[in-house]
Amino acid sequence: MRGTDPERAGRARSLRQSGTHAELLFWRRVRSRQLGGFKFVRQEPIGRYYADFVCRERHLIVELDGGQHNESALGRQRDKDLAALGYRVIRIWNNEVLENLDGVPQALLFELEDTPHPGPLPASGARGP
Repeated sequence: MRGTDPERAGRARSLRQSGTHAELLFWRRVRSRQLGGFKFVRQEPIGRYYADFVCRERHLIVELDGGQHNESALGRQRDKDLAALGYRVIRIWNNEVLENLDGVPQALLFELEDTPHPGPLPASGARGP
């Protein structure tokens, strides 16, 4: 973990130790550069948040969510804040990991290998000429 803030380091450690079953299964698939050679870290402090999984090299955050995060205003704000810090956020449902443990990492690998868009699209989602 980057930085030397003992409070944040302790919180990140606590989050890693109390992870869900889906997080543990997902971690086993992506740790140690097992997914296309990309390095992931767990419970990384970014801004005022702790991201579940982060590929620093690609500025990609993977959040594993249960039903409590279903389209919440707080989740949308969190995603905006993390995007403002230069990160893409991908949200994956816990049950997707549990039911499709082979497919989820493959879909994620596609995202990792995809060339990042040279600039963000407008908020409306409309593409230019």
